[in-house]
Amino acid sequence: MEARDNPTGKNRISDLRTFQRFSAQWPTKFKNSPADYGTEVEMKDCSASGARLFTNERFLVDDNISINVKAPDGCAPLQFSGRVRWSRSRAGSLWDVGMEFHKVELMKMHRLVKFAHEVEAPFT
Repeated sequence: MEARDNPTGKNRISDLRTFQRFSAQWPTKFKNSPADYGTEVEMKDCSASGARLFTNERFLVDDNISINVKAPDGCAPLQFSGRVRWSRSRAGSLWDVGMEFHKVELMKMHRLVKFAHEVEAPFT
């Protein structure tokens, strides 16, 4: 049984996370993409170990992706690389994608956390 199917609430995905998830709706783009920020991908929330993205690109589990995120501090964009852990179809041609970062980089996350709000993990 998957954690999200557990009616008791024990061992929920949020209970198994090492890092707290927070809202992270900042301008995002795929690394090396000529497209402007926010046209191909949008970060919805993240933690020090990964992010949830909305995109019009379909990705498969274990695909490697890299994104650039413009933090609200006005400094250079943050770059994150990782692999797709899950991917779900959304309305139309949009995809909901879970990305696990290859490396936990707490100094990068600090730039985002100071502008963030804590959120619960999605179970839809």
